[in-house]
Amino acid sequence: MDLEVLTSAASQIAEESNIPHEQVVKIVEDSLAAAYKKDYGQSGEEIKASLDMKTGAVQFWQIKQVVTLAEKEDEKTHFNPLRSILLKEAQKINSKIKAGDDLHIPLETKTTFGRIAAQTAKQILLQKVKEAHRESVYQEYKEKEGEVITGLVQRIESAAIYFDLGNAIGILPEEEQCENERYCLGQRIKLYLLSVDNTSKGPVIFLSRAYPKLVSKLFELEVPEVAEGQIVIKSIAREAGSHCKVAVSAIDENTDPIGAMVGQKGTRILTVTNELNGEKIDVIRWADDPSKYVGFALAPAKVKRVEIEEPDRAKVFVAADQLSLTIGKNGQNVRLAAKLTGWKIDVQEEKADIEEDKEKEETVKPDKKKASKRTTRTKKAKPDKK
Repeated sequence: MDLEVLTSAASQIAEESNIPHEQVVKIVEDSLAAAYKKDYGQSGEEIKASLDMKTGAVQFWQIKQVVTLAEKEDEKTHFNPLRSILLKEAQKINSKIKAGDDLHIPLETKTTFGRIAAQTAKQILLQKVKEAHRESVYQEYKEKEGEVITGLVQRIESAAIYFDLGNAIGILPEEEQCENERYCLGQRIKLYLLSVDNTSKGPVIFLSRAYPKLVSKLFELEVPEVAEGQIVIKSIAREAGSHCKVAVSAIDENTDPIGAMVGQKGTRILTVTNELNGEKIDVIRWADDPSKYVGFALAPAKVKRVEIEEPDRAKVFVAADQLSLTIGKNGQNVRLAAKLTGWKIDVQEEKADIEEDKEKEETVKPDKKKASKRTTRTKKAKPDKK
């Protein structure tokens, strides 16, 4: 086994596998200790190795736990001379050692190993590098939970879409997909990282395109005021792929939160909308007053007044020509407003408007009757002249 080749291979493994250099050195040392034990040690011994990556020099030790005579004679304690040593004997080697410490006994340095020992070392090296790489990937993406990452569509299946994230594979389950989206191989898409599970086969990364916070994270990327905390996204209600409402407020009263979110000529919100494949986004102003907040949430409809009836119920009155717009197609607008505010919303036509319509109808009806009577009298008069 050529130690120079081993040290260079360790450095390469550290770079390619994204594993800390110190951890790779520890893995190499463990594999060398296993090879040494296979050729020169005994079964049951604990061997440790130390490798100097600069010089390639390696040292070996046998590790024994220091025990007292009482511990040796205790029937419950199994004394193994290959792994344990009495305190008196240990102090002959190291006078400062205490019971319970580990004694490092230097071993003769060996740099030549047999085929079986080398194969054992190789297997241990590969296995531990694989485990370390999995742990490194897990920790990397665990720290990114709740963030937006970019992935390339790698494989499309009926139940899920698989994305290449660079050094890992992410899964987009069917329930986290948008109904209006279609995916193709090689397509680059921004995704919300939902969670990371550590399994025996490696980390499993779950992604989403439907999660509401995807919208807020996309705005963070496009709107500096949001990323810096000057504008706060208070609430989001979303029906993925169709419509979304975002409630915002500004820390500074002089800042226009809606204008900042929309951007000059709508460039900022357009970028987010395009990323979401044309999903409609309503940005509304957040308010402490529930009645104002509910009214804002029903935009683009114009609300005449809002009455708060119960702790979680609001009654909204609108003009007749605003009723359908307030409710929205299939009730979507009022449904999203309810999700956004957390209030149950009842929409009604304003009574004053209804009474005005009745008065108009009553004003028109008498005139029609008079005209009808005049027409009738004229028709009756014609036969008398003849």
